[in-house]
Amino acid sequence: MKLENKSIGVAFTGSFCTYEKAFRALNDLVAQKASVQTIFSFHSQQTDSRFGNASDFLKKAEEITGNAPILTIPTAEPIGPGKLLDLLIILPCTGNTLAKLANGITDTPVLMAAKAHLRNERPLLLAISTNDALGMNMKNIGILLNAKHIYFVPFGQDAPSGKPNSMVAHTEILVPAAEAALEGKQYQPIIQ
Repeated sequence: MKLENKSIGVAFTGSFCTYEKAFRALNDLVAQKASVQTIFSFHSQQTDSRFGNASDFLKKAEEITGNAPILTIPTAEPIGPGKLLDLLIILPCTGNTLAKLANGITDTPVLMAAKAHLRNERPLLLAISTNDALGMNMKNIGILLNAKHIYFVPFGQDAPSGKPNSMVAHTEILVPAAEAALEGKQYQPIIQ
């Protein structure tokens, strides 16, 4: 197993409609015998939605990984100097997080984790989930596609007739995308 004994961070942002798939993917990483540490954005750790309660998601993440989630900017920052992760995955990565990442904004635990991790020139894997991927966020996706050490889980339109600008990552192929990112490669084809 290529992910066995790798230290992988999984950072949750606020696309709650994709959490069921995200937690399935989290289980897949643990099944690969990776050591997994979750990080939650402020919104993901505080917002209850029709898709579930934030406290339940935090508890579930800890049950799956065996590690308490990182919940603050100060506790995310040591990821960099400590070189704590081999790979960081933002799953799901919202349009808001994409925009902030593309523009160097670090105002959540997830973005601090990304900034701290990237300073070590280690791979960051984005599993996007945004209603405006083919709209306002396309420029941010383009910026990040051209950034060193940033990779994407292949993605595609999830509801072209009802939400023509919406795209979501194919989390069922997260494991091979993670393996490719660890080798410094983009898993292909990127748009499916």
